[in-house]
Amino acid sequence: MRSTVSKTIIVLGFVSFLNELSSQIVAPLIPLLLVTTLGAGPVAMGLVDGVADAVASGVRLWAGRRSDVRGRRRKIFVVMGYGLSSIARPLVGLALNWPVVMLLRSLDRVGKGVRGAPRDALVADATPAALRGHAYGINRALDYAGAVGGSLIAAAALLWISHRISVVIMLSAIPAALALVVLMTLVKDVPAKTIKPGTTPAPLRWRALTVPSRRFLTVFLLFAFASASESFILLRAHEIGMGNVQVLLLWAVLCAVQAGVAWRAGKVSDRFNKVTVVASTWLAYGVGLLLFAFVENILGLWIVVVVYALLSGIGEGAEKTLVSTLATEADRGTAFGWFTMISGLGAIPAGLMFGVIWQQSTAGIAFGVFGVLAIVSGVLLWVILPTQRAATI
Repeated sequence: MRSTVSKTIIVLGFVSFLNELSSQIVAPLIPLLLVTTLGAGPVAMGLVDGVADAVASGVRLWAGRRSDVRGRRRKIFVVMGYGLSSIARPLVGLALNWPVVMLLRSLDRVGKGVRGAPRDALVADATPAALRGHAYGINRALDYAGAVGGSLIAAAALLWISHRISVVIMLSAIPAALALVVLMTLVKDVPAKTIKPGTTPAPLRWRALTVPSRRFLTVFLLFAFASASESFILLRAHEIGMGNVQVLLLWAVLCAVQAGVAWRAGKVSDRFNKVTVVASTWLAYGVGLLLFAFVENILGLWIVVVVYALLSGIGEGAEKTLVSTLATEADRGTAFGWFTMISGLGAIPAGLMFGVIWQQSTAGIAFGVFGVLAIVSGVLLWVILPTQRAATI
C-alpha cells in the first residue's frame, strides 16, 4: 500500500478511521434511542437523518468552492469540519426529545459538510489519476473499519459499562479528539502542480462545470433520492425482534463486510471504465435493497445484510474517482462540493419518503421502492454518458 499511495492518503485514512470509530459509537444507537427512550417512529427517523444531511448541503458546496479559491488550502476546512462534529456528536446522549437529536445530528453533519468536499479533493490532489480508485477505496475501507470498531465498542459498553444508551454515546468524544490531533499534526496541503499561475477556479454557477460533470451529477441526484439511510436496516432489525446488542453486532458485520470489499474494490476499479463501474454499483445496490423487501425473520435479515454489504461495497471510491476525473484540476473542490451537496439535498425527501412508505404500508414496500429507484439510476447513468463510457477513465 505504501508503495502506491502517498503518506497523506494513509494519514487521512487513519483520521477517517478514528472519526468513524467515534461516529459509529453513536449512529447505530440513534434508532434505538429514538424508539426505546424517546418514543419516536420511522417518520421521525427519516426526518432526523434527512434533515441532518440536507442542512449541511449548502455548506458542502461552499467549503469545496472556498478550498479551490484559497489556492487549494484544504486542510483548514477539514480541521474545522472534524472539530464541529467532535463537539456536537457526544451531546446527542443528553437529548431529551427527538427534535434535539435532529438538531445535534444536523450540527454533526454540518461538520461533515465542511470537511467532505475539501478532504475528497485533497485525496485527489495527493494521488495520480490512475490510482485514485485505490486511494478512495483505502479511505472508505478505513471508514468501514472504524464503523466496525465503533459498533463493537458500543455493544461492549452496553454490556459491561452501562446499559444507558446516553452514557455510551458520550464515549464517542475520545476517538474524535484523537482524530483531530492526528489531522492537525500530520496532514499538510498539497500544492498545485499543473495549474498555471493566475488560473482561477470556474465560477460557482452550475453551467461552469464541465458538461460530463453536469450530466453525471444530474443522474446522481436521482440516485441520492434512492439512498435512504442505512439506519433503517437497524430499525427493521429492532422491529423483527433483535435486542440492542444484537442490532449493534449486525451493524458491525455489515460494516466489516463493506470494509473488506471496499479495500479491494477501489484498487480493482482503477483497471476499468469508471462510468461502467459506477452504473454497475448502483444496479447492485438496488438489488441489495430489493432483497430487504422479502426479509421477515432474524435469520433472513442476517443473510440479506451480508449480501447487501457485498453488493454495496463493490464500487466504493468509483463515484469520487469519476467526479475528480470529469472536473478540471482548477475546480476539483467545487465539483466535489456539488457532488456532496446533491447527496445531502436528496437526504430529506429520501428519508421522509422511506419513513412515510414504511409507516403507511410496510418496511418491505419501502425497501422495494428504493431498490427500483437505484436500478433506474444505474441504467440512466449508462445511457447518459456514452462518450465517457467508451473512453478509458
